[in-house]
Amino acid sequence: MVTVKSGWRFQFAVCAMVMLSVAGAGLSGCARLPFTTKVVYEGPQVKVALQQEVTPAGYSHPAQLTAEEVTAILRGFSLREDQQLPLRWFAEEVPPKQLFREDELGRLAVHLVDGLRAAGPEERVHFALFAPGMNPADSRSVTAGWLAIREANLYLGIEYFHTEIPIRHIDNYYQNNPLLPPQSKTYLLFFEPGRFWVMDQAGTRGLEYRQFLKNVPTIGSPGTSTQ
Repeated sequence: MVTVKSGWRFQFAVCAMVMLSVAGAGLSGCARLPFTTKVVYEGPQVKVALQQEVTPAGYSHPAQLTAEEVTAILRGFSLREDQQLPLRWFAEEVPPKQLFREDELGRLAVHLVDGLRAAGPEERVHFALFAPGMNPADSRSVTAGWLAIREANLYLGIEYFHTEIPIRHIDNYYQNNPLLPPQSKTYLLFFEPGRFWVMDQAGTRGLEYRQFLKNVPTIGSPGTSTQ
């Protein structure tokens, strides 16, 4: 009988340790994600916020850009969802999709300007564009990501591209079980003209935005500076 009780206690202790380890891993995983420090703008179609990086970033923020310059930069981006083989072979036959429509750029650019001016050296500017989903009462189409500037390069990351995301409702029966958004996807980003889309010393793609803006006829000299 003593042996049985001892075995039961041992199994209970092991199970408890495993559960604590899993919970700790989950919490540490969440803690490593960038977190919002300030909401710059939030409306029914656009949200722009500052996010604190979890590792030293050394961005050249705050940065001074105009809405026209941000629009010209973002207009050059296109993307394709990253696929695993063999689906990648078929995906490569499809031309990349334009990242932003003109109406989206018109709503987003001015708030990104404010975000870049308000951001600190360890903060990136996160954005989200919202549109009605297939069932507007329950979901919306979201394009979301972030941008940051370090020295001569502008970096852009995309989390969602016209992705259907459920709208969270307050439900008396399911207050502790809200609808969770889907996991962010991985996208391959492209930029035209491609000569400005370069690899930095760390092996990360970035846009030589100053050089690009000097070559935009409608803008001319960028008059852009970072602090």
